[in-house]
Amino acid sequence: MSANDVALMAHLMRRAGFGTTRTELETYVEKGYENVVDDLVHPERGTPIDEDILERYFGGEGGYVGIWIYRMLNSRCPLQEKMALFWHHVFATGLGKNQHILASSNQIDMLRRVGMGQMRDILLELSKDPAMIFWLDNNENRKGEPNENYGRELLELFSLGVGNYSEDDIKSCALAFTGWTFGQPIPLYPHGYYSPPFLFDEEEHDDCEKTFLGHTGNLNGDDIVDIIVEQPACARFISRHLYNFFVADEPQVPSWNVTPPQDPDAIETLSDAFMESDGNISHVLGVLFNSDFFKEAQFKKVKSPTELVTGIVKLVGAFQGPQPGIGPYASATQLMGQKLMDPPTVEGWHTGKEWIDGGLLTARVNFAVREVSDTSKPGIQDIITRLKNNGDSLSPEAFVDECLELTGPLTIGDTTREYLTQFAEANGELNLADDDAAEENQARVVSMLQLIVASREYQLG
Repeated sequence: MSANDVALMAHLMRRAGFGTTRTELETYVEKGYENVVDDLVHPERGTPIDEDILERYFGGEGGYVGIWIYRMLNSRCPLQEKMALFWHHVFATGLGKNQHILASSNQIDMLRRVGMGQMRDILLELSKDPAMIFWLDNNENRKGEPNENYGRELLELFSLGVGNYSEDDIKSCALAFTGWTFGQPIPLYPHGYYSPPFLFDEEEHDDCEKTFLGHTGNLNGDDIVDIIVEQPACARFISRHLYNFFVADEPQVPSWNVTPPQDPDAIETLSDAFMESDGNISHVLGVLFNSDFFKEAQFKKVKSPTELVTGIVKLVGAFQGPQPGIGPYASATQLMGQKLMDPPTVEGWHTGKEWIDGGLLTARVNFAVREVSDTSKPGIQDIITRLKNNGDSLSPEAFVDECLELTGPLTIGDTTREYLTQFAEANGELNLADDDAAEENQARVVSMLQLIVASREYQLG
């Protein structure tokens, strides 16, 4: 297999998943890029994770984010989990207000279930989701007392973007969703967590005539969603979100109505795929991953905290099976600025370079360095074995190159390479066949890995 094939597949699996082990990566390369993409966009082909095992090992209030991280690490349908994370950012819904962990977890389950299907189904499920209804006050949206919060954000942040609707459209949208609410779940104590159900309260629904984006009639929420997904503006808005998440960092969403995309042709390609498939997200993703603009975008995105944490855990080979102790990884993403299931505002998280200000970068580097320090981890042992198999003795330059290959492959700049080479040269050739110096040589490998994961280039995915 060629180095280019390996690098491209690693790029795909960082973006469409959460990284891979080296063994997984080599298996993917042998299968072929287009075949892997085809499997990724058809998650129904994968073997699902045993839900009973997840509940047994990770149940309880503190375990919901841990369960999700475990899925990210071990799902045979990694793009399904990545899309749940994508929509969680776009449809940001915070536990800080909702205070009902099961409703928040159920929303992620819903995004996992429908997030690669038709855009119409995604928006309809979102509009019926109790966590979203409470988050944006649609439970207070009643006949004669409309609440415009959900209607406004549905258009501004979830589907069309600023400049593609009017204030009158917002009002009509809100009226169409009157009566879309939820029932109260059984009280928490002493019964435990139960899901709040979606309810349509017909008495609270306003049957008046409404005009929305040029369509007039007794419109309800279903009609609003039908109209939205037919708009070219919806195709462009969702396509730019997909580009920002999977291809290259864009400016923050509130500026999109005045800041053009950095690659208009790419957005047009994705928008065309959206419109020709009636908003089928799997189809759009297939076009995206097979495109030249995606393949050429290696290391053009700053990893989110979740991507950094899961990528490191993949690298060291931890949690390949269910076991206690995954909870701290949820805390780690929070320290880096991304508290899963509790985004800071309805805009979601600010991404790109805003992930790596001084304090957040320190947390990222400390985490990565700490995780690769344990030579007993399967992934670290695999790296040491592969280095040993490449020859009894490695020159400093070969030592650097091989470690970069096995941690990515990772492309680095001249300055970083100079520092890594200086470190390798300080102790001369690496002889992993020398059993008398096994502990010392393994420590050298770990130190090199620590320097690599602490580099500026490792922050990019």
